[in-house]
Amino acid sequence: MIFRQATIRLTLLFTIILLLLFGAFGVGVYVFVISSFDYDTAASTGSNAVDAAEQSFADLRFGLLIGYLALVVIVPIVCYLMVRLVLRPAKRGFEAQQRFVDDASHEFRTPLSIIQGELELAISRPRSHEDYQSAIITALDEVDHLNTLTNDLLLLSRSNKTELSAAFQPVELRSIVERAVATHARGPMKDRIELRTVDVMVLGSEILLVQAFGNILDNAVKFSPPGAPIRVTLAQHGERAQVAVQDAGSGLTAEQQSHAFDRFWRSEESRTLPGRGLGLALVKQIVDVHRGSVGLQSDGNSGTCVTIELPIFRG
Repeated sequence: MIFRQATIRLTLLFTIILLLLFGAFGVGVYVFVISSFDYDTAASTGSNAVDAAEQSFADLRFGLLIGYLALVVIVPIVCYLMVRLVLRPAKRGFEAQQRFVDDASHEFRTPLSIIQGELELAISRPRSHEDYQSAIITALDEVDHLNTLTNDLLLLSRSNKTELSAAFQPVELRSIVERAVATHARGPMKDRIELRTVDVMVLGSEILLVQAFGNILDNAVKFSPPGAPIRVTLAQHGERAQVAVQDAGSGLTAEQQSHAFDRFWRSEESRTLPGRGLGLALVKQIVDVHRGSVGLQSDGNSGTCVTIELPIFRG
């Protein structure tokens, strides 16, 4: 809305300025031609010469008027395109900032909940020194996670793929997947997540990849019925590492699958559940930055399988 209003205002301003300049130029040309014409010489050669000159002036006025009317149509279009081109970098920066705010608010919820839970548990009743120390360590780990996540999200929002890739490090994908699973395999989910992995290295950001797999697992847990298994498989296919997360939920229709990675999109069935429709959108953004691909398969009634493929790092 802000950029639309700015585009319209600047287009109108540039159009008025250019039309005034072209109008002044046309009037100047006409005045110059009229003032430069020698009527005495034309009159001495006969009235026909004066009539011909008057007709030429009329043709000049008509041509200038038609040209100006054409500019009235063309100039606003040209100004609009120029304004859009000029505002494009500012718009990209504004959208990147908005993405950071939206993604940060979405992704900070889990670590903040853990910190709050640990601190509330610690002060709920008198505890031993070891219990307090454990709670503080857990809270500090999550604070460190928040700091790293903030830096990576800022980098993700402000940098292009080339700049971001320059900061990537070789990471063990198996440990990343296991870390994401361990975060969710608690309480009633402890025995429901089935994990199969292999040793494979990729080039990237450990914290962003953990976040991507965590978002997928969040959805799998959220949409699977109680007691249903969730299968996480890490395999190697040629020069690509593949992580597949299969749930046993109700699945998605073809129409729903086409919107699954859209920002803020949520199916009708999920609107009563927590979330803002940013999880899979952020997954796709993270995977794209890592030069990978993400896909979703579902037949609409027997669960959903989300697959992430990343290029293998050979060193």
